[in-house]
Amino acid sequence: MTSEQSVEPESSSEEESSSSDETAKPRHAGFAYTLGRSLITPLARLVYRPKIEGRENVPLTGPVIFASNHLSFIDSIAIPVAAPRPVHFLAKSTYFEGTGFQGWMSKTFFESIGAIPVRRGAGQAALDALELQRQLLDEGLAVALYPEGTRSTDGRLYKGRTGVAFLALQTGAPVVPVGLIGTDKVMPVGAKVPTLKERITVRFGAPLDLSPHGPATSGRARRLATDEIMAAIHGLSGQELAGAYNEAPAQGTIEKIKQALPHERR
Repeated sequence: MTSEQSVEPESSSEEESSSSDETAKPRHAGFAYTLGRSLITPLARLVYRPKIEGRENVPLTGPVIFASNHLSFIDSIAIPVAAPRPVHFLAKSTYFEGTGFQGWMSKTFFESIGAIPVRRGAGQAALDALELQRQLLDEGLAVALYPEGTRSTDGRLYKGRTGVAFLALQTGAPVVPVGLIGTDKVMPVGAKVPTLKERITVRFGAPLDLSPHGPATSGRARRLATDEIMAAIHGLSGQELAGAYNEAPAQGTIEKIKQALPHERR
């Protein structure tokens, strides 16, 4: 899952095994992340003065999933800056593939904030993204994900897709809900650089154990777990509820029919 994408297999074991066999191990940021975290975190806190609440709720060791609302590009910077432990997230591979000085700068920056490259898309690309997340959790690391799937452009909180719950139920990792407030004002959609006039708030909620909902193979368990995650995020962010999925308007008759039919959203 990238910061703009949420994925989940439609079925269970077959896709699980095929993806794990073919997906490469995640490429860790290594020295660039260690150096970047030591430099960017204190600098960002000094310049933007974020209000951070609930840091004591974050487990300092072991796998953990940060599940957050999504308002701005800088959400993937705000969470690692505020968290008391290193956090990884998946980012578009194109950020790492540029050439020349600009390409080097882009690659170095994203590695320094804990990003790991992944190719976006459906089908196998989506399964590969899910597998990378699972590998990170299996290594005892922390990952940040956005159940809404993509940024909210109107400030409302949209319904969660079930990929995050699937990953939590499959790995047993606790989910720490995160409420981000004000990131859309610091860097609105379309802005090139963040403003210094606004402050953000990052709220970490108590860890959620989703296992009582059932196994990852159960669609009902994934849906109920997702609803619990979104309720916790809503309690932290205080956003107006959209009551719908955050997706682009359907193009054409076939797509409109697909969106109208009842089915589990990934």
